[in-house]
Amino acid sequence: MEDKKGVLLNKWIQKVMQSPVNELKTFARGLMSDFHAVKSALTLPWSNGQVEGQINKLKTVKRQMYGRAGFNLLRKRMILGAG
Repeated sequence: MEDKKGVLLNKWIQKVMQSPVNELKTFARGLMSDFHAVKSALTLPWSNGQVEGQINKLKTVKRQMYGRAGFNLLRKRMILGAG
């Protein structure tokens, strides 16, 4: 799966379902519940990593400022990159 070969996902899940490890089986069942999205994530070249990074930065700055200031200061810190 490290090589993003989504076409092998179904074969991998079938192999895991034959495994004696219950935790792996539970994980595989979870993947099956949203199979198309998981397969797309392992097949398509796009990533939401940049978006997740920005959200993480915002949450970090927000935690640092908790109880100290309002939205206006939070907005300024994010825009100026002082986070």
